[in-house]
Amino acid sequence: MADVTDVLDKTGARTDEAADVITGARDRVDALDDRIIGLVQERMAVSAVIQKARIESGGRRVNLSREMEVLGRYRDALGKPGTSLAMTLLELCRGRI
Repeated sequence: MADVTDVLDKTGARTDEAADVITGARDRVDALDDRIIGLVQERMAVSAVIQKARIESGGRRVNLSREMEVLGRYRDALGKPGTSLAMTLLELCRGRI
């Protein structure tokens, strides 16, 4: 079992109770991050299917009007940082075929 001082140092908490709360919440955050990563990977795969179909039909790899819709959706839901998040997702999903 970890030394109490080690747990407090690792969490930045000043009490055992706070360290317990932080440790539990971090475990939940780690589980959520795992799910988010999986969802991003799934989104990348679906985007590749869309791009492939678009290119094979004679279209362009990127549909700028659709990207603007995505940016707006994330901005509306999450504010300005949502735009940055959407840009990162779009970047991850572009040109994988």
